[in-house]
Amino acid sequence: MSHWRAPGSFSLYDMDQPIHAALGLTDEELSMIIEILKREPNYLELAMYSVMWSEHCSYKSSRVHLRRLPSKGDLVILGPGENAGVIDAGDGIAVAIRMESHNHPSAIEPYQGAATGVGGILRDIFTMGARPIALLDGLRIGDQSDPRNRYIYNGVVAGISGYGNAVGVPTVGGEIVFDETYNANPLVNVAAVGVLMRDKLVLARADGIGNSAILLGATTGRDGIGGVSVLASAGFGQEVDSSKRPSVQVGDPYEEKRLIEACLELLDKRLVVGIQDLGGAGLSCATSETAAKAGLGMDVQIGAIPRREPNMEPFEVMTSESQERMLAIVEDANVAEVLAIAEKWEILAAVIGTVTPAVVHEDGSSVGMLRILDGQEVLANVPAASLADEAPLYHRPLAKPDNFDENSQMDVDSLIGEIDVIAELTKMIGDPSAVYRQYDHQLFLNTIVGPGSNATLLQLASPEIGVSNKAIGLSCDGNSRWCELNPRVGSELVVAESALNVALVGAKPVAMVDCLNFGNPTHPSVMWQLSESIDGIARASLELGIPVVGGNVSLYNEASGRNIEPTPVLTTLGLVEKISGIPPTTSYGVDRSIVLVGDISSKLAGSKLAWSSRSLKGGNLVEVDYDRHRSLIEAVLCLANDSSTYGISAMNDISDGGLALALFEMARASGYGFSLGSDDRDYKLTPGQLFSEAPSRIVVVTSNPTSVIDFFDEGSIPAVVIGSTNSTATLDFGAQALMMLPASGSKSQLN
Repeated sequence: MSHWRAPGSFSLYDMDQPIHAALGLTDEELSMIIEILKREPNYLELAMYSVMWSEHCSYKSSRVHLRRLPSKGDLVILGPGENAGVIDAGDGIAVAIRMESHNHPSAIEPYQGAATGVGGILRDIFTMGARPIALLDGLRIGDQSDPRNRYIYNGVVAGISGYGNAVGVPTVGGEIVFDETYNANPLVNVAAVGVLMRDKLVLARADGIGNSAILLGATTGRDGIGGVSVLASAGFGQEVDSSKRPSVQVGDPYEEKRLIEACLELLDKRLVVGIQDLGGAGLSCATSETAAKAGLGMDVQIGAIPRREPNMEPFEVMTSESQERMLAIVEDANVAEVLAIAEKWEILAAVIGTVTPAVVHEDGSSVGMLRILDGQEVLANVPAASLADEAPLYHRPLAKPDNFDENSQMDVDSLIGEIDVIAELTKMIGDPSAVYRQYDHQLFLNTIVGPGSNATLLQLASPEIGVSNKAIGLSCDGNSRWCELNPRVGSELVVAESALNVALVGAKPVAMVDCLNFGNPTHPSVMWQLSESIDGIARASLELGIPVVGGNVSLYNEASGRNIEPTPVLTTLGLVEKISGIPPTTSYGVDRSIVLVGDISSKLAGSKLAWSSRSLKGGNLVEVDYDRHRSLIEAVLCLANDSSTYGISAMNDISDGGLALALFEMARASGYGFSLGSDDRDYKLTPGQLFSEAPSRIVVVTSNPTSVIDFFDEGSIPAVVIGSTNSTATLDFGAQALMMLPASGSKSQLN
C-alpha cells in the first residue's frame, strides 16, 4: 500500500508519501475503509473515499454541531439534506433556495472559481425542478492595496457577472467587504433562488431497480479532479500554489443554459425518477448519494462516460468535477424520449449505469453496492452508503482563544478618544455599484427593488408558474468583526440584521441559508468559534421563527498560518403574500423629517470605527433584545406595505458603520443632503452615537413624523426626530463641519 503509485500519466499528488495520505485520508480513516470493505481498497476506491470523506462533502468536523440548527417550520417543505431547501409560498408555488462557497478555487483562479461557483449553485436549484430566478453574492476580499488581492477582486466579480449574465439569471443582491483578514483567502459565497409548482418537486434518489442512470451535459475532463479534497482541506502559504490550478473547474454558461432548459423539460414531463447535479466529488458523489438515498446500488460502466480528454484513468473520471453535468435516473420506457430531448437542446446524453438491488446479508442487513465496471471487469465495489453517509464524525477539541476574556473586558468607549465624524466617515464610504453595475439584475423583469437597497424584492414569476401576485425579499449579510469579538452574539446580530433588512422591503422573513466560513478545524479555537456561531444562529433562528433550511461549511480558510476571522454569511428569504406597490427604499425626498427608531446608543465595541480606525478589538457587543426586535420587524412590515399613510419616502437599517454610514447611503441614493439637529426640537447626537452599531434600529424619512413616532410608540419602540433633508449637496452632522456629498456612482472602494 505505501508504495503504490497512481496509474496513468496524470496525477496531482506527491507520491513520496503513503497513497492514502497523499489523497488526504488519515491512517485512522484508512483503517475504517478496510473495516467497511473487509479488505484493502484499490487506488480507485481510495480516490472515491478521499473526495467523499473530504470536509467539503462529508462535513466530518462540523456535522455534530450543525445538528443544533433549527430546520423545521410551518412553511418548510424540505430542509437540509437535499440539494436545496424548499419553502411553501402558497397557491401551489414553492421557492427553492441554496447557498454555497467557492473560496479556495477563487483564490487560485478567480474568474473560473467564481464562475463555476455560480454554475454549481444554479444546478442545485434546477435539480429540484425549480427554475433559477436570482443570484446573490457575499464577497470578502483582502486589502486592495495589494496587487494580488486586486487581481482576485476583479477576477471574482468578472466571473460572477460573466457566468450569471450569460446563463440568463440575474444577480440581484449581495455585499462586498475588503479586509486584510481575507488576504490571499477570499470568500466567494453565492446564493441562488428558484421557483416551481410544488407538485413538480423532484428529489435526488435512484429509485427503481433496473432504471437507467443517464449522464447529461458536458463531457468529463481533467479540470477539477479531486477539487474538494485538494482545495477544500488545506489553507494557503505565502504564495498561492499554482500546481492546484488544474483542480479548479472550468465553466461554460451556455452549456449550463441548455442544461437548465433540458432538465426542466424532462422534469415537467415527469420523465425523470430522480436527478442529481455533479458538483463536489463529481460522479463519485452523484452515483453514491442517489443510490444511498434509495437504499439501492448502482452499476456504472466507466467506458460509457463521454470524455473530453484521451487516456483518462478511472480515478480521474470518477473524481473529476467538470461542470455542467447532471445524473438522471430514468425508467427504461422513457430512456428514448430523454435522449431525444437532450438532442433537441443540443446537450450530450449517455446511459452510463443501472440501478441495482441491495445485497441482503445473512444477518438480514441490506447494502446497496456501487460498482464501477469496465465491461465485465469490476474496477471498484463499495457500499454506496459508506461513501455518502458513513464518513467519520469528529468531535474536535474546542477552546476559547487565549485572549478572549481579556479582550471582552476592554473599555472601548473610554479608549476611542476624540472623533472627527467627517474624517472617520470618509474612511468607511465605498460605492457597491462599482460591483453590481457589472451584473444584469433586471433579467426576467421580476426585480421590484434591486441592488443598493436594504434587500432585494422580486415578483414570483416564471414560465412554469406564470405571473403571481406574490413576491420574495432577499438579503445577504455577514460581519466578521462582530463574530471575531464574540462569535455567538455576533452571529445573533447578523441573523437579526438580515431579518430586518428583508422586512424593510415588506417581506416577512420565513427561512434562511448560511455559509459558515472559518479557519483550520484542527485548531481548537477555530472549532470553538464555529460551535459558538452555530449556537448563536440557532438561538436567533428560534427566537425570530426563521428556520435554517440549508447551507454550507467552508473550513481551512487560512493563509500563511493565519486563520480568517469567523465569517458566517446568511441569506434570508422573506415572503410577500400580495404585492401592494413598491416599498420605500433608501432614496428620500427633500424637506422631510429624519426619524431615528430604536435606542440611541453610543456603544462602540465591535463597530467599524473602533475596529478598523482605532484597532480596538475588544469590549462587549450590544446583544439582541428579541422582544424588541420582533416588534420592530412587525412594525416595519406594516410601514413598508402602507408607507403612504405615514408619509414615508425612505427607510434604512442601522448596522455596519452606524447611523453615520446609514445616512450617507441614503443621501447618496437620493442625491440630496441633510442636516442633523437642525431644529430646537431635534435630538442632538454625539459623535459616538453616530457610529454605534447597536441592533434593532432604523432610520425613517417622512413628511409626517408625528404619525410615525406615534405608530412606534404603540409598540413601545422609541422614536425621535434627529434632523431633516434638504435640496443641498451637503451633509451636516450637526456636531462638525459640512461635508460635500460625493458624486453618485463614485467608484471608491474604501472600507
